[in-house]
Amino acid sequence: MGILKSMLRAVTWWNGQTLNTQLFTWRKGTKVGEDAEGNIFYRNADDSKRWVIFNGEAEASRIDPNWHGWLHHTWSETPTDRPLVHKPWEKPHQENLTGTAMAYAPAGSIRRVQPADRSDYEAWSPE
Repeated sequence: MGILKSMLRAVTWWNGQTLNTQLFTWRKGTKVGEDAEGNIFYRNADDSKRWVIFNGEAEASRIDPNWHGWLHHTWSETPTDRPLVHKPWEKPHQENLTGTAMAYAPAGSIRRVQPADRSDYEAWSPE
């Protein structure tokens, strides 16, 4: 089972990391931190490349804004070294449910399991 799993990882990127990413991380990567989701962040020796190995599905919206800024060279310190100050009105992260069965469907949508009762509509019938 281990060989099959390794072969699958060689051609898939959506289950974490590919074989090439794993080799590059092993050879040139230095671990700099981990976020609350379990994603692990790396950089190379001269800090010209920064990357993340996702814990589970590779979904970009699962990266914390603090780490997102570090990944894109917005600031040089990692959030573990210098955490950002958060405002009291900031809300915690919500997963992006667009395209899933749990996506928002307004009242009257054909995607709703139970259509809403419409008392403001009367069907037209010819006389």
